[in-house]
Amino acid sequence: MDRARIWPLFRPSHILFEDDDLLVVHKPAGVPSQAAEADRPDDLALRLKLFLAERQGLASEPYLGTHQRLDRDTSGVILFTKRKEANASIAAQFEQRKVKKSYVAAVRGLPSHVRTATLVHDLRRVEGHVEVVSPSGNGQRAVTHLSVRARNADRALVDLTLETGRMHQARVQLAHEGAPIAGDPIYGGALAPRLMLHAISIGFSHPRTGKRMVIADHDISALERWLAKGDLGAGVYDDDAALDAAIALAVERRWGLGQSADRDSADRKVTAFRLINEEGDALPGLAVDTYGDYLVAQIHESAIWQDPLRQERVLDKLGALGFRGIYLKIRPKQANLLADTRRESMAPASPVRGEAAPDSMTIHEEGIAFPVRLFDGLSTGIFLDQRHNRRLLRTMAKGAKVANLFSYTCAFSVVSALGGAARTISVDAAAVALERGREAFVVAGVDLEGVGALKHSFVVQDAFAWLGRTSAKGDKFDVLVIDPPSYSSTKKRRFVAESDYGELIALAVRVLAPGGKIIACCNHRGISRARFRRMVRDGVRAAGRELVQEKDLPCGHDFPQPLGKEAFMKSVLVTVS
Repeated sequence: MDRARIWPLFRPSHILFEDDDLLVVHKPAGVPSQAAEADRPDDLALRLKLFLAERQGLASEPYLGTHQRLDRDTSGVILFTKRKEANASIAAQFEQRKVKKSYVAAVRGLPSHVRTATLVHDLRRVEGHVEVVSPSGNGQRAVTHLSVRARNADRALVDLTLETGRMHQARVQLAHEGAPIAGDPIYGGALAPRLMLHAISIGFSHPRTGKRMVIADHDISALERWLAKGDLGAGVYDDDAALDAAIALAVERRWGLGQSADRDSADRKVTAFRLINEEGDALPGLAVDTYGDYLVAQIHESAIWQDPLRQERVLDKLGALGFRGIYLKIRPKQANLLADTRRESMAPASPVRGEAAPDSMTIHEEGIAFPVRLFDGLSTGIFLDQRHNRRLLRTMAKGAKVANLFSYTCAFSVVSALGGAARTISVDAAAVALERGREAFVVAGVDLEGVGALKHSFVVQDAFAWLGRTSAKGDKFDVLVIDPPSYSSTKKRRFVAESDYGELIALAVRVLAPGGKIIACCNHRGISRARFRRMVRDGVRAAGRELVQEKDLPCGHDFPQPLGKEAFMKSVLVTVS
């Protein structure tokens, strides 16, 4: 598999202008101007430095001066300096507003009589976003000139010229005027595959010759497609150009993770992550995970896939990316009614594209090795949406007694052991899952012999029964991990997250040491984050304990939430008195 083809350092075709002083490039949507994760840089400047160093055969990164930024999902032209001597002139031009920046935006709600307008507002930053304030409200003046380029029903393409350069300037001004940019998750934009904003040109004087230059980037096909058709929803699977664009955007957004296998140090390497996250990547009903050189495509049973050609078209597009093989999982509408997750019709044992993966396969997450099986039913042996929670637990585990309920293949227990836990207990009703958990310990290099056998234990038991027995014995734990399935059944009881999660928390709190913590998770799509937090709080109170803190835990950047909706995975860190 050629990772450099899927995630190149930078595409030469995106260079719009270059000489000894300047580099002007097209920034694709999905590329951040600064690192999304500080410990895994993936920003445009870094990519360009790596690209230039490779192109010029340099042992170290060349100089590159940054003078402007674009939001992650804004596409278009962006300027860099290649020599420090060019900085003063370019910086002065930006400060003196001599750089002319022009944009195109796709909006909904612009009054039909508006053809041109000048937007003048005072803006103020407030906790990660910007708001319009009165002229006496200590804001910064923002001026944007607008002209309508094209219309279709209540949608419009508008040209924008920014006189000033405030954070989110055009976005907040247009939203204040009742015409937010489509795809804007902060300011109420209409549904769209991405933020429909494109930096179409930049004008400046060359720092050495003084010649006035205008560099343009005219590819606004994504905006024009939205103007013509609006949000396609599931119709994206019937539009080749839209489908190609959506997959390309998802791949671009995962550059840092895609490059991890080659660029990150051994203790940071990640080789398994989500490539496409359903509506969060404008591909409803489709999730695609990367496992090393292989993909696992998960299709959620719905009317979306009634036309079999859609499924085949998606698999063909994924196959063209260049991975060695692709496995398919069909997720049922109601997971609680599925009797056998290994049915060939739901989870074919053979790849649907390319070659088969090894029976025994190892992936890496933050440098930790985990065994996975891509051919064995709907689950692979690890839940990739828990990567950030496992990282957190590893930092909390030193010297702690950790109980991992509904442990499946014990990934949380493994990171606890590697983090220096004094004791781990993995509880699951399925003996086969715990056997795979033992394998995970061994693959990760954790000794299960001698002292290790005393420190790390595995209990085949229903979690509710185990909690009752442990509470009766008076055994206490410093950290509990609770990540149950939305529905499960054992010989003793049936668990339904919607009705039973509070009871589960109440039982868990009774075995929690004073000041102990719970990582509580829920992936039920019908339970909102607010309701989940309430269920957890009610459970703590039912146990007669005091809730000290309930902190939301974020998902990884490879699990973007759908526009206007919550993320599917809800996780909270609970501290109990």
